[in-house]
Amino acid sequence: MSRIDDALPFHPVRIAVLTVSDSRTAETDKSGDTLVDRLIGAGHILADRGIVPDDRPAIVACLRNWIADREIDVILTTGGTGLTGRDVTVEAHRAVYEKEIEAFGTVFTIVSMQKIGTSAVQSRATGGVAGGTYLFALPGSPGACRDAWDEILKPQFDSRHRPCNFVEIMPRLEEHLRRK
Repeated sequence: MSRIDDALPFHPVRIAVLTVSDSRTAETDKSGDTLVDRLIGAGHILADRGIVPDDRPAIVACLRNWIADREIDVILTTGGTGLTGRDVTVEAHRAVYEKEIEAFGTVFTIVSMQKIGTSAVQSRATGGVAGGTYLFALPGSPGACRDAWDEILKPQFDSRHRPCNFVEIMPRLEEHLRRK
């Protein structure tokens, strides 16, 4: 079973938070606030924060800019993972992924099922890697952001988490670029 090994050092990661919404503002962004509060509370660094409309090119542009920023290790987006016509965050993420973390969506669904039952099938939460940066697209509700952070992302971004975690493999995310 997973555990935190307190004998190991904690290494904070630099996380950017992007809210995808046509209607939210900095003052009304409860999901973004939830993620920021949790990541800072866990000892990580807020590297950047923004809001973009439900517009695939705008989302892709922001993701690409943040992927290119060497001061950002992780990008968390909230919003736009549903089934309606304006929900294009998942497509934007997949346009930039080098590798998709397929199990993230599966584990998120399992966590969500325990909270909201079969309504969990309406989320298309996804995760991936691009340019040595982790990316995760989370639903737009504060509850879903709490669940994703508390149950999945917080332990995986804790360098003391065993048997393994995302932090320990960060230096190797771009090793394919160094191979000859």
